Amino acid sequence: MGFLEYARLLRKHWLLVIFAAVLGAAAGLLISFVQTPSYRASTEVFISTQAADTSSDLVQGNAFTLSRVNTYARLAGSEEVLERVADRLELEVPVRDLMEQVEAMPVTNTAILEIAATSDDPALAADLANATAASLAEAVEELETTGTTSPVRLATIVSADVPAEPESPRPVLQAILGALLLAVAALAFIVIRDLVDTRIRTERDVKAVTSAPLLAAVHFDPKAAARPLVVHAEPLSPQSEVFRTLRTNLNFVEVDGKSRLFVMTSSIPGEGKTTTAVNLALAIAGSGQSVLLVDADLRKPKVADYMNLNGAVGLTDVLIDRVAPADAVQQWGTSGLYVLPAGAVPPNPSEMLGSRAMHAMLEELRAEFDWVLLDAPPLLPVTDAVVLAQHGADVLLVAAADRVNAPQLKRSLEMLETVEASVAGLIMTMARLGSSESYRYAEYGYGGRDKEQADASATPAPKAPEHARAPEEAPRDRKQRARGGKRRRAHR
Repeated sequence: MGFLEYARLLRKHWLLVIFAAVLGAAAGLLISFVQTPSYRASTEVFISTQAADTSSDLVQGNAFTLSRVNTYARLAGSEEVLERVADRLELEVPVRDLMEQVEAMPVTNTAILEIAATSDDPALAADLANATAASLAEAVEELETTGTTSPVRLATIVSADVPAEPESPRPVLQAILGALLLAVAALAFIVIRDLVDTRIRTERDVKAVTSAPLLAAVHFDPKAAARPLVVHAEPLSPQSEVFRTLRTNLNFVEVDGKSRLFVMTSSIPGEGKTTTAVNLALAIAGSGQSVLLVDADLRKPKVADYMNLNGAVGLTDVLIDRVAPADAVQQWGTSGLYVLPAGAVPPNPSEMLGSRAMHAMLEELRAEFDWVLLDAPPLLPVTDAVVLAQHGADVLLVAAADRVNAPQLKRSLEMLETVEASVAGLIMTMARLGSSESYRYAEYGYGGRDKEQADASATPAPKAPEHARAPEEAPRDRKQRARGGKRRRAHR
């Protein structure tokens, strides 16, 4: 991860970091309020030699005292000294407890020893420090005496005073430390989660997996289940505009000169491929072109239910030569949208979709319609979409934000690459994009003159049929509209 990635994560989750910092500061203050105050008092002891008649003796004595400083520091915390302290102060506490309260530290490059004592009683802290200094001097004199006098003398040069403020707790410092600690922990959590979580979340995540073009990003629509045909139900909504943008982008996808044949699929179930296929078909039909939507999901077909059509007769009946394609195709509304339902669910979907009858039917349909869209099952559970791609169709791969992860999307692309399928591009669905990445549809306003122009150019949405058009009428109308579409392409 580079600096820009860290900055992006911080910008995205800055509220979490601020919350963690505030929580850490509050925790630090709370701990300081419940913590027992501890006072610290210290005294300083000077170590010198008593016999120094010449300069040479003075140098030797100074070297002697410096070598003894660390020894006396250890001696200050010994039982020998601290027992004297307990007797001097008449303390009825174990010597072990005094060892935890008293510490001695040499002052660097000097013959001075600092003795500090801590206690929840400020007066006792000062008494402990002074008593330890006096007891250490007595112990050293006894230990160092050779003959009648000791060559070393310890003198207190700074006595310990009763501290006015406790050494701990320090509310301000603890609040700052708590805020920093939890803020760093929150940042670490954010970074680790981002590294571990491989789910596709943004357009940047899609582009990190593949170089195939991202044709559109369909924003998350909480009402999608209630009204899947958003292009028909709300033609001027931002969602509908995204599907028209997708239709426009597909016009620039290079094809082989024939009618556009696309397989709509996804990596796993629940990514919105059928909803995307239906709304794309509606957007294409709204532009005046003829489009056939084929429900090639022979395992869990949904197109007929979404479009309120009779799905009893469909693709499976055509493939087993029970009915002709013209008799199974149904026109939706009064636009150029036609639908071929899945029909009955067969026991061998993959074999039927890869049959010669399927290939022949697709060639026939490509000759009659400007666009043919095949709604196929997901790639990872079954191979149906891969089989359909071998009929010369371009693949449109749907990737849903927060549902599919990067390894799954990569695996799907590898499966298509293995059979040399042509991937026209990817469509991101259920996207929850930030303000810097989202399509600001509201900026266009559609108010005043802009609204009049939009209403004048918009194709009226057809009324959803209550039942399928009669089979004997569908072929005639379909062929007439298809011939019109072919004449328009020839004219272009």
